[in-house]
Amino acid sequence: MLGENLLVQKRRRVTSGHHRGRLDIIADILGASSSNVRKTYLMYRCNLSFKQLSYYLKFLLNKNLLTPVDENCVSNTSLFKITDKGKEFLKAYKRLKALMK
Repeated sequence: MLGENLLVQKRRRVTSGHHRGRLDIIADILGASSSNVRKTYLMYRCNLSFKQLSYYLKFLLNKNLLTPVDENCVSNTSLFKITDKGKEFLKAYKRLKALMK
């Protein structure tokens, strides 16, 4: 039952005519990366294509908001996790969203 409600809420958010901005997508990726996650998980969790995810991962890695778990190997099977800087970004994002309500 709970899983159905989350699925319905996600569909509503995606199909309600609301287009996420760049910051929304970044926050979604960072929020989903609180534990070690793979690209495939992020694609489905954040509702992104492989091309979109690749773009945002490159950006987040360059800005030090996300880090590969094994720094020596960045591939399709790599695991990623949020950095302390990424956590600070996420906190600031949530505060700003709360102010806008």
